[in-house]
Amino acid sequence: MPSETATSARKIFEETSLITGRQIRMARAALRWSCAELATKTGLSYGTLQKAEGSDGMPSMLTTNLALVKSTFEKAGIEFTDDDGMKMRKVVKNKK
Repeated sequence: MPSETATSARKIFEETSLITGRQIRMARAALRWSCAELATKTGLSYGTLQKAEGSDGMPSMLTTNLALVKSTFEKAGIEFTDDDGMKMRKVVKNKK
């Protein structure tokens, strides 16, 4: 049975476009994550992620893995834009 993360990644792949190596680099920098941290969070190897980041366009990696990277960033507050960019989602704090 697929894990919840794998199921989430598959859903993202089916519903949205994927991301580029450039967007992976930008999102990781915005979150101040090392490549090793992203590897830990996704369960992908450091080498796989480094290779994906080396491309400005669509990385040559399994689409399910790319969807997994995208969903990991989105859960951390990253929104990807259609113009090969990204932005941080605004966090609204409750006023008490």
